[in-house]
Amino acid sequence: MDLQLAGRRALVTGGSRGIGLAIGRALAREGAAVALVARDADTVAERAAALAAETGVLVAGIAADTGDDDSVAAMAAEAERLLGGVDILVNNAAPASTGSFPEDALEDQINVKVRGYLRTVRALAPGMTERGWGRIINIAGLAARQSGSVVGSVRNVAVAAMSKNLADELGARGVNVTVVHPGMTRTETQQAAIERRAADRGVGTEQVERELAASISIGRIVEADEVASVVAFLASPLSVAMTGDPVIVSGGVRGAIHY
Repeated sequence: MDLQLAGRRALVTGGSRGIGLAIGRALAREGAAVALVARDADTVAERAAALAAETGVLVAGIAADTGDDDSVAAMAAEAERLLGGVDILVNNAAPASTGSFPEDALEDQINVKVRGYLRTVRALAPGMTERGWGRIINIAGLAARQSGSVVGSVRNVAVAAMSKNLADELGARGVNVTVVHPGMTRTETQQAAIERRAADRGVGTEQVERELAASISIGRIVEADEVASVVAFLASPLSVAMTGDPVIVSGGVRGAIHY
């Protein structure tokens, strides 16, 4: 299937590793020019150069902190300079985490994961509406539908609510907004968490993975590039009928029925 992304211009925050980097790769492979955004300038420049060499399209690295108003404004200006504009925004940036969030982390999580997403939208959506086409994909997480972490649930529910409001605000002007909830996904952070859990229990990582996979309908942990494939479709013109509602990329949660 041709996703009709050749010539489009995408910006991915949290783009130097994990799901964000996988999304950048998926979009670049479809022919989109991509700006990867992350806080570490050296790392994001290195990842962008490698991805450009791999795909043969324009991939730029931009250092920015989405938790800061001035940094986001500078990022938007740099993306305009490097890409000529942004048609697709993928919000994926989040504060560093070991997998759990103490309650005193709430303000930092809201500033980066919620207000940070809104900052980038407000900086880049005007160009999309002026051109009459755009896609905004906000990466949240299944904690929006599960208890167990007050901070994790609050931040992801907030992203979902924000996405629906933006979808209604921007839809008539050609911009679709979607929230994506990944479940357990194999990334550097997730793999490190599995290894820690295995070491703490004195068991192998294979056993921990089997136990985690028992709650997933497909029977295994989802890979980052599998999440990225769904996001690439949502970023395409073919996804025009989808906006405002959440898209779940978890491999299936056993037992739960959502309708």
